[in-house]
Amino acid sequence: MRREYFRSSSARLAEAALSVSPGAQFYRLSLGAQQLGYASTTIDTLVDSIRVVDVLVLDVPALGRLHRTEARSATTLDRGLQLRGLVSDVDGEASRFEARATPNPDGSLALTVRSRADSLATTVPAGSLELPSVWPLRLAFGRGLRTGRTATARLFDQFTLQVRQVTFRVAAESTLVVPDSADYDSTTMAWVANHFDTVRAFRLDGEPDGVRLWIDAQGRLVRASSPRGFGLERTAFELAYENFRRRDTLRLMQATAAPPIGEIVATSASAAGVRPDAHVASLRLRLGGGAPDGLDLAGGRQRLAGDTLSIATERSAVLVARYHLPNGDAAMRDDLLPAPLIESGDLRVAAQARRLAAGDRDPRRAVERLTHWVAGTIRDDTTGELSGAAGVLRRRRGDANDRVVLFVAMARALGVPARPVAGLLYARGRFYYHAWAEVYLGDWIAVDPTFDQVPADAAHVRLAIGRLARPLELVRLLGRLTLEVS
Repeated sequence: MRREYFRSSSARLAEAALSVSPGAQFYRLSLGAQQLGYASTTIDTLVDSIRVVDVLVLDVPALGRLHRTEARSATTLDRGLQLRGLVSDVDGEASRFEARATPNPDGSLALTVRSRADSLATTVPAGSLELPSVWPLRLAFGRGLRTGRTATARLFDQFTLQVRQVTFRVAAESTLVVPDSADYDSTTMAWVANHFDTVRAFRLDGEPDGVRLWIDAQGRLVRASSPRGFGLERTAFELAYENFRRRDTLRLMQATAAPPIGEIVATSASAAGVRPDAHVASLRLRLGGGAPDGLDLAGGRQRLAGDTLSIATERSAVLVARYHLPNGDAAMRDDLLPAPLIESGDLRVAAQARRLAAGDRDPRRAVERLTHWVAGTIRDDTTGELSGAAGVLRRRRGDANDRVVLFVAMARALGVPARPVAGLLYARGRFYYHAWAEVYLGDWIAVDPTFDQVPADAAHVRLAIGRLARPLELVRLLGRLTLEVS
């Protein structure tokens, strides 16, 4: 009786995982009707382990050229679907690195990140971390796919090195039609589906980002969609890869060579060589292209009312801190701790921060000194070589993401709660990807260590907290979002 009915959940999961079947699934990545890339997940079952290989290729047209990101990860699991090891490679305009992760006994991940310019070793905090491609397997074989059930996961994205907590609610089971083979049509000079399968899948509604997943009984992803039109759909290899390879790239590049006024340009302000216009005290925008779910639009200086977003540069009264250094604000403990890339515990980073603060106990003056120093000292470098704060400090080169990582690390080392944010910079009548920081004084205050602004002006439109301005992240987050200055 004990063996049959009172086994631990890990024992039941290990037995169920024996039925994991090998094979490859291919996906079409799209934004509306336009294909932006493809992805694949391959499962290989070994004697005592399971190997999951994920591949992602994304081409984003902007400013007359294609901005490509290629990513590949290989995850090794034991037969209980517990992580043994992870190797991830990313080669993109804003990120180039190789990451390796192994589990620690306390549930955290020992993470090593290497690029041509730098290397760092850090720990991703414990808390039942899951990988996006492995978590559905664990959910399915752990009997979690039941209508009405709610499951919360802390997902570690191996391609962006970000941790986010998502709560999924299992909705009703659906029947989806999926192409499983294709023929080449010489008339249209493209591959077309010639056979379809029906797949039973459960829909999972995710909060707070509004993403929807459809998972089959084997824990394999069938479809995913975001509130603003970015989607992933299982299909035949030829439809995902060959049609993407044969597409008319020249037309795409020509169409984006001169983006219309008011357009969101899918590249960073640093890569485009764009600087802010004259100081913008306030900005009023009308949002379109889908629900704002999953975007950090409201809070602090940003006010959201219906589809209208109002941004006002912080006034001097808000810049007065409610605490003194070095004690910081205990209520903001999470924003004082080291994090991947944000090496606030590094002795060199902390020493440089203390030199710049010069013993000043006023957080505002310390923030101003850090901002001026980072903006004036770190030279422009848009090669995309990923660096932690210590590496940026040593190299004295980097893009907006690198400056933000260094600034946040130094602020935390002094006791100032700080966090990176990603969003859009409104300049020359268009919106460009950009990263800056927020520090907590009397409230969260926007600070731009790239363009030396304390506080940052209202041309900075915050979309995501705790992220950096990488196309791989923001193109999925933004989708078909439109902004109209009113």
